[in-house]
Amino acid sequence: MISCNKRIATKFLLLFSVFVSGGAAEVGCIEREREALLRLKNGLIDDHGILSSWQRDECCEWHGVGCSNTTGNVITLQLKGNNFTGSVPLSIGQLSELQVLDLSHNSLEGLVSESHFSKLDKLTTLDLSFNPLLVLDIASDWSPPFQLKTMSLAKCNVGPYFPKWIRTQTNLSSLDLSGANITDEAPRWLWSSSSSLSHLHMHDNRISGTVPNLSSTTILFMDLSYNQFSGPIPLFPANASKIQLNGNMFSGSISSICKTHHGRLGILDLSSNQLEGDVPDCWEKTPNLYSLNLANNSFSGEIPPSFGHLQELVSLQMHGNDLYGELPYNLRLCQKLRFIDVGGNMLTGEIPTWIGQMRKMQFLNLRGNKLHGCIPHEICNLTSIQVLDLSINNLSSIIPDCFNNFTILASENTTLTYVDPYVLGICPYTNNEHYGYSSFQWKGHESEYKKNLGLLKLIDFSCNRLTGSIPKSFSTMRGLTSLNLSRNSLSGHIIPDIGNMEMLDSLDLSYNQLSGKIPTSLSQIYTLGFLDLSSNNLSGKIPTSTQLQSFNASTYAGNGDGLCGDPLPKCPGDSLRPSTTYPGENRNEKDGINLSFMQEVGISMSFGFIFGFWGVVGLFIWKKSWRIAFFNFLDVAGDWFYVRTVVFLSKWRRN
Repeated sequence: MISCNKRIATKFLLLFSVFVSGGAAEVGCIEREREALLRLKNGLIDDHGILSSWQRDECCEWHGVGCSNTTGNVITLQLKGNNFTGSVPLSIGQLSELQVLDLSHNSLEGLVSESHFSKLDKLTTLDLSFNPLLVLDIASDWSPPFQLKTMSLAKCNVGPYFPKWIRTQTNLSSLDLSGANITDEAPRWLWSSSSSLSHLHMHDNRISGTVPNLSSTTILFMDLSYNQFSGPIPLFPANASKIQLNGNMFSGSISSICKTHHGRLGILDLSSNQLEGDVPDCWEKTPNLYSLNLANNSFSGEIPPSFGHLQELVSLQMHGNDLYGELPYNLRLCQKLRFIDVGGNMLTGEIPTWIGQMRKMQFLNLRGNKLHGCIPHEICNLTSIQVLDLSINNLSSIIPDCFNNFTILASENTTLTYVDPYVLGICPYTNNEHYGYSSFQWKGHESEYKKNLGLLKLIDFSCNRLTGSIPKSFSTMRGLTSLNLSRNSLSGHIIPDIGNMEMLDSLDLSYNQLSGKIPTSLSQIYTLGFLDLSSNNLSGKIPTSTQLQSFNASTYAGNGDGLCGDPLPKCPGDSLRPSTTYPGENRNEKDGINLSFMQEVGISMSFGFIFGFWGVVGLFIWKKSWRIAFFNFLDVAGDWFYVRTVVFLSKWRRN
């Protein structure tokens, strides 16, 4: 009896649990919230039909809508990146239990005011970013009903004044106001308004003011780049991971970074400020740094040897300063380096042979220094090199003939070469559009390369004192897009196989002592958009092609009278030839055959007589029936002509 009662009790509990779970599953969309969502849909222009599911009765199953399993209230609305246009209706404020609102990366427009949020007291995440026509029309003394943890208003119209209501958000862990058209001074309370703030992004505004000591804050990721902040560099929290203060007006020394051990710091970008003094020699305190950018400041002194402690360093950018001395020997210990840019300084000494040990190097820019000596043969060990710029130095001797080792430059693959975001000095998880950059000589002009740096395949040895001939191994670099050897003392001929460099877009060999003819293979580079062969000792006729004749005369100027042909004056003997020549002419010259125009006409007439006259006579001799028919035709035609002539003469005489 007892066991029977237990079985009955067990069955009852099972039925009860099924009833309870079934009842919970039946909790569905609340009608007033469904109507609020439909009004939102009516205010949006959905060209791609993303909201086609917003027709069924159960709104909790609609695209981007998430509901509570217990109450049926809408708690998340995530419509990110759907290219919606239109305005945000006030009805969104009826979703009183909403916790997450994400309308980012659309094309919404119009005003968003306090009324949109008046009943959203449960909201913890607000993301309206990347809606550039959306305007936040909120009073400065507004007291929101919610306490946000994450807020992103990037690329919205928040300014011109800094939104004071953010001060009430004491639980914020992430704040993104980048590109929000703010032109105000940063308020003092900003840096301590939330005890849990870890992500602070305010780049691309015109925010001014100073940044206080942040060592006691919880900020891990901070991007204040491209604003108008001034004063000294602040102290950072010891556990900070990314600090970007570039593009401001910070001044003074950066020796303060030596006061704290930053074991987690990965990205430090202080470029394009007004910083000065020596670069501190305490980088052992940032052992995990993988991107360091100190470019475009007024730093002086030598590159510190403690850089050798940066075993994780991938990118080092220090161009545009006043640094002197040699590249430190300890830098060879940074075997993960892929990007070194120390151009535009006053570095001296020779290019070190240990540079060949940096096997992962993709970009090496030493331009605009005072380096001397030769280009070491070891530089050809950089098999992954993509940009090699040694221009505007005092380098001498010959260029080593070993460029067939450059596997990346030998590839004709025209797709964008993958460049690790850290090589460019950025964190791949942010929306900062400003990549780390370098400037290079391209088509005779100084150009800055940022996001498109992966497209560049360049070698620039210009403005040195290099001698000898152009290495034959250059022709193996089929993927090279720019080669600049101008303003040296190179001699000899242009390599005959230069046409193998099929991807060349820019070639500058001007102001050297090159001699001989321009190789005909140069006319086979159909991608060539810039060419300068001026101020050499070249001679002979410029090869005929659509490509080479498209450049103006300045491309070939300064080679004396020995160089001729379009676009320069005609060569002697060209007046006997037709004005237009063809590729066959080059082939005749190559085979040692040189025929005049009249000889070519005579040969053509001879072949015409042989195949025309004797072709017909031969057929009559060979085919008897054709011969009889032909002569019968001649007899009939002769009789007809005779009769017509006699009749005509008789009539003429009678008249």
